[in-house]
Amino acid sequence: MKTELEFLFGSKVRWRLIKFFMLNEKKSLTTSEIIERNKLEAKTAREEAKKILGQLVNAKFLYSRTIRKKKAFFVNLKYSFYDELKWLVVKSNIYPQCEQLNRVKNLGDVKLGLVSGLFINNKKSKTDLLLVVDGLSRTKLKNLIEDLEAEMGQEINYSLMNFEEFRYRIKMFDKFILEILEQPHEIIVNEVEGIIKEIKKNRRR
Repeated sequence: MKTELEFLFGSKVRWRLIKFFMLNEKKSLTTSEIIERNKLEAKTAREEAKKILGQLVNAKFLYSRTIRKKKAFFVNLKYSFYDELKWLVVKSNIYPQCEQLNRVKNLGDVKLGLVSGLFINNKKSKTDLLLVVDGLSRTKLKNLIEDLEAEMGQEINYSLMNFEEFRYRIKMFDKFILEILEQPHEIIVNEVEGIIKEIKKNRRR
């Protein structure tokens, strides 16, 4: 099912490529690297991606140059609607706009699912995704992270623990946990609301 932004920009591949370049704005990447990192393995998707890359160059959203006899693409940082597109990308990375994050609920007995870092353009955060899960399905987690990385165009830095470890680290005033909760973040699943409220209350004292 297409998201609103995929409808707006014409196709899933077009939106994914725009989002990919906005999240990798300082990199020059060849066509094969772009296709591989965006999981566009199907022949029709590869052909569409190549066509769209040319269109984005014509629109002056991208520049291209030859590196070791291969054409590489990179973002035009002075593109007229650069700031507006950046805002759209950041907003699209937060649940429910980022539909992939809905799958967090299916990883097991999820106590807490929280996004920061890459998902909300918070470069100071030490993690992109914090998961507190009992009875975790490793297979579902692996598939989710791989799909998120393809959608985001970057490696996802995630932190994982069970509820017992989480509760222990809270009691020990663990710096890592406290910093994540104090910095900008968005919560996907919260079955520990009472604990989080107590943490914030104690920190204000």
